[in-house]
Amino acid sequence: MSTIDRHNKEIHENRDFWSKKPCLRQIYRRFHEAIAAALPARRPGIVAELGSGVPDITEAIPGCLRTDLFPNPWLDQTENAYALSFKDGSVSALILFDVFHHLRHPATALAEWHRVLMPGGRVIIFDPCVSLLGRLVYGLLHPEPLALRQPIVPSAPLGWSAGEVDYYAAQGNATRIFLGREFDVEAMGWRIVETRRMAAISYVLSGGYSRPQMYPDAAYPFLRRVDGVCDAAPAVFATRLLVALERT
Repeated sequence: MSTIDRHNKEIHENRDFWSKKPCLRQIYRRFHEAIAAALPARRPGIVAELGSGVPDITEAIPGCLRTDLFPNPWLDQTENAYALSFKDGSVSALILFDVFHHLRHPATALAEWHRVLMPGGRVIIFDPCVSLLGRLVYGLLHPEPLALRQPIVPSAPLGWSAGEVDYYAAQGNATRIFLGREFDVEAMGWRIVETRRMAAISYVLSGGYSRPQMYPDAAYPFLRRVDGVCDAAPAVFATRLLVALERT
């Protein structure tokens, strides 16, 4: 099975879970609202989400283009994060929700995003966060690897083509790059506006797409309060990382 076919199969499986989990939909709405708050105040250009999957981000960000590597009826268009169809300087913001850790060559992708963003435009990355709890959740309970000791290869090799995207996952990459500073994104023409670590215990116990929910829907307001308490100790409890990068 090709990378695209594998990913599309997973999306359709997730869509079934999505329809059966109202609490998960509430959690994603809260995540999307946090992303919306990190967008630039003025957005005269395109706002697009790369790798949209199933959740509808337009409920929190009206007019946002929903894109992925492959077509689906609920998406607006197809896009490859390494080779976007947008014109130079035409985009206000790009949003990547659980996409960054699938990019084998993040610096190559960042260079492409820099091309399409207008000055002051932003990339909002929402990805796994590796704290003590994050290591447990993503290291033991998630099928994709953390890959904390695997070398990050920022730039694609000579002769590489964006159309040759293969399956890759390293859930620790956003933490390593934006908190651990394993390579210098600021030297590539970016300003790190925000790095926000979130406990998201309510999300962890929801089981996400593939696992059973461990609390009744009525307990979600209580779990949100737990999230707020645990947010105060991100090194221990953070499972989600929101990063806002601004093109300089």
